[in-house]
Amino acid sequence: MVLTWEFRLPGCRSLKEKRAVIRPLRDRLQHHFRVSVAETGFQDVHDRSAFTVALAASDGSSAASLADRVERFVESHEGLWILHHRREEW
Repeated sequence: MVLTWEFRLPGCRSLKEKRAVIRPLRDRLQHHFRVSVAETGFQDVHDRSAFTVALAASDGSSAASLADRVERFVESHEGLWILHHRREEW
């Protein structure tokens, strides 16, 4: 399963400020949920970002449950606005 978000990062006026917001999110997702995470868009834009999360599970219901938890976690992260979200099941 693949989850993709596009974010707006209000208040970020430099790439350094952007990293201070997105790095903790990326690290927590990787360590807490054991998923693969990559910044997949807007790398050179200070107030936008796109993340893609890839996850695998032994069955569809386990993958859906994990994806639901990841989505709730991302939605609760402070410092960003979700502009777009897509969920793709394989």
